[in-house]
Amino acid sequence: MTIEYSGKGDPARSLALLWRTSERTSRKGKPDLSVDRIVRAAIEVADTEGLQALSMRRVAERLSVGTMSLYTYVPGKPELLDVMLDTVCAETDRPDDVPGGWRARLEQIARENWRLYLRHPWLLQVATSRPVLGPNVTAKYEYELRAIDGIGLTDLEMDAVLTLITGFVHGAARGAVEAAQAESQTGMTDQQWWDAHAPFLGVIADTSRFPVAARVGQAAGETHQAAYNADHAFEFGLERVLDGIEVLVERRR
Repeated sequence: MTIEYSGKGDPARSLALLWRTSERTSRKGKPDLSVDRIVRAAIEVADTEGLQALSMRRVAERLSVGTMSLYTYVPGKPELLDVMLDTVCAETDRPDDVPGGWRARLEQIARENWRLYLRHPWLLQVATSRPVLGPNVTAKYEYELRAIDGIGLTDLEMDAVLTLITGFVHGAARGAVEAAQAESQTGMTDQQWWDAHAPFLGVIADTSRFPVAARVGQAAGETHQAAYNADHAFEFGLERVLDGIEVLVERRR
């Protein structure tokens, strides 16, 4: 899997692009090309063809323009990737009122991030330890922090709790995307895989040697009709993460 890194571009150029402080107009002032249009085309390429297909040339082809014309608006692929990340971060729903207190608010945030990854699987291939400092990323961070502001946590704990939630969702989403792609990569659905393997388990599996694995594996396999169920893993994991955060909040009280 190809891994890209955010923040690789020139800092001054990236920030100017992210905050649109020096956007240029097309020749003769015609609005036929813009940063927004280029970024949307790049997102479409990544969504439909994968991050490995993303290049300035491929984006230009999608827009039916010359590759060099893109450089009038975007310095290069690293800066383009930063703006792509910032742009999709604007998609998460941010209701002002979520009934149920901080726990319900964090659950809503987790589900929005989950849906974001499923819409744009290429996000899972971008390492963001050096975050994109754009307006949409910043607004998303602000909204998510407000979900737990005033519940008794320190500022560092608030940041850590949010990192825990988003980190869990990232891992769960990776499993979901990989499971969804398994059919196209192997030509076999989960049900077909299970039907093909299940009859042999009783023959080759030594239940006396692996009694717990045999019992639990059979229960999970029969329930999910697959070796892995992404939705169940997400739902179960999210509840347990929230349970742990609730213990911390109660201690602080």
